[in-house]
Amino acid sequence: MKFFLDTANLAEIQEAVELGVLDGVTTNPSLMAKEGIKGLDAVMSHYRQICEIVDGDVSAEVIATEFDEIIREGEALAELHPNIVVKVPMIKAGVKAIKYFSEKGIKTNCTLIFSAGQALLAAKAGATYVSPFVGRLDDIGQDGLQLVQQIVDIFSNYGYPTQVLAASVRHVPHLLQCAELGADVVTCPLSVINGLLNHPLTDKGLATFLADHKKVNS
Repeated sequence: MKFFLDTANLAEIQEAVELGVLDGVTTNPSLMAKEGIKGLDAVMSHYRQICEIVDGDVSAEVIATEFDEIIREGEALAELHPNIVVKVPMIKAGVKAIKYFSEKGIKTNCTLIFSAGQALLAAKAGATYVSPFVGRLDDIGQDGLQLVQQIVDIFSNYGYPTQVLAASVRHVPHLLQCAELGADVVTCPLSVINGLLNHPLTDKGLATFLADHKKVNS
């Protein structure tokens, strides 16, 4: 399973890189705004900075909802760096754009996936990734993990190369369940990745080892 960080914070990205487990980054306009990145030039510059840190795919989201504008924005993003993946919304114009980008050799991430049918359309259009939103489905009383399972099964049945990128992953159990279900990628905050480090018996065992070491070496 690949680990992507869902952030635009450069310090967090650097920390995950130094941990040695980061495979890529996903961003969106909300994450850019959270970091105070405003204006097209600043956003484009920030994407370049992320790509300089991360040796892997970096999803950069288009804002447009009309086909021609999605293409214009997507091509401009793709020109920034070879690691850029154009993030396209699951709308009719977005599916058409994914087909266009696929034929041009531009990687895509179809975002805001909330049904297996949407994922299937994106895969048929040639999306590199589809992003089902686990947490947001859970918020409205639906089973986000069941959707991940459906998509994984469908893609496996027909041999689609499109990767299942589990998004809106909010805690360690989410991440581990997505891994059990066979999601290709999980994208999440740094706190979730760091959460994998923690277990009380590890802390207890280490404390015992250190105490015993001190006894025999004092």
